[in-house]
Amino acid sequence: MNQKKILYWSIIVAFAGFLFGFDTVVISGADKQLQQLWGSSDLFHGLVVMSSALWGTVIGAVFGAFPTNILGRKNTLLIIGILFFVSSVGTAFANDPFLFSIFRFLGGIGIGASTIAAPTYVSEIAPAKDRGKLVALYQFNIVFGILIAFTSNYYLQDIGANSWRWMLGIQAFPSLIYTVLIFWIPESPRWILEYKKDVNKARAILKQIYTDEAVATAITAMEKETQQEDKNESIFMKKYRKPLLLAFFIAFFNQLSGINAFLYYAPRIFELAGLEKSASFLSSIGIGIINLIFTMIGIALIDRFGRKTLMYLGSVGYIISLGLVTTAFYYEWKGMAVPLFFFLFIASHAVGQGAVIWVFISELFPNKLRAAGSSFGTSVHWVLAALIPSFIPFLFKVIGTTTVFAIFCLMMVLQLLWVFTKMPETKGRTLEELSESLSK
Repeated sequence: MNQKKILYWSIIVAFAGFLFGFDTVVISGADKQLQQLWGSSDLFHGLVVMSSALWGTVIGAVFGAFPTNILGRKNTLLIIGILFFVSSVGTAFANDPFLFSIFRFLGGIGIGASTIAAPTYVSEIAPAKDRGKLVALYQFNIVFGILIAFTSNYYLQDIGANSWRWMLGIQAFPSLIYTVLIFWIPESPRWILEYKKDVNKARAILKQIYTDEAVATAITAMEKETQQEDKNESIFMKKYRKPLLLAFFIAFFNQLSGINAFLYYAPRIFELAGLEKSASFLSSIGIGIINLIFTMIGIALIDRFGRKTLMYLGSVGYIISLGLVTTAFYYEWKGMAVPLFFFLFIASHAVGQGAVIWVFISELFPNKLRAAGSSFGTSVHWVLAALIPSFIPFLFKVIGTTTVFAIFCLMMVLQLLWVFTKMPETKGRTLEELSESLSK
């Protein structure tokens, strides 16, 4: 096995996660500045300016399976890089909230599509024993992008009235680098065999990374699955009810933890907790560092202890940390209490849901339906990821921060029950084996 080449391809593809993470939280640094610049109401600012990228992710997630299947995994990843580049340049030069939101929307489409194409590609080239950590490189890049965005915002916050333009425009450079790097990877051999019926080309790509014996075994398993497929199958057939529900609930609980709401409004939340502007930005960098460290821990553990064990750890950590955050806002504790509790929250997310979600969704469906199944799971994720942050400024004002975080805490109690009763373990099994066991 050529592990270096597998790792090299996986890192390039997973770099889409860096752009995802950077794009997701870079807007937090421009949050209050943009609202003051355009005089937006809380509802308009939340629904349009701040969440336009999230609405784009919904479109990218819902329809991303089509280019991923029709054009291929590689070409879809190339388009994603172009979308990120156009979005970053466009938002940097926008002069009104509507044009700004259109360019943010384009970047969101790139994010949504990347959550399908990138994990799908890596899962299809990775060996079963290493699939968890290799697909989780995507999540590592997400949190690395988040850290770099928080750090970039901190250093750019005081460079003038147009600091927000620099915050958003700087993403053009990594977007361009990623787009060029995608030319250096091959197409997914599973996609070539499934959609192009080109056994020789699929075998040639597999031979670059596997032994002849392993290639023969993989080709045989893929052809067997292809022969058993019904051309009219869809993920909504009764036989796929189990993987469909699994994809739904892991995505549902991911966002009901409040993770995206927090990442989008971290400086605002810290200011509500009594921190000054500069301290709130600096605390956001701390969030990024904790996220990165514990994501690395999650990646190291996911193939050793399994997806389910990490979800147990994450769920318990969520409940403790969100309970403490709720208590802190209820009793109006000031200073570093809330940031410290959120450090625990982020650590819990990184080890649990953060490390697991994209790996788990990419493992649930057979080769022909993998992109469609991933599209369904990521669509659930991104619809909620758009709705929840959209209403956060409004909800903080109407029902208060204490109630909002109490609801998130209750949802994580329900997640713990779901993991215990319904979630299967998927580590160490080939995609074809999982397809057969989950789709009966």
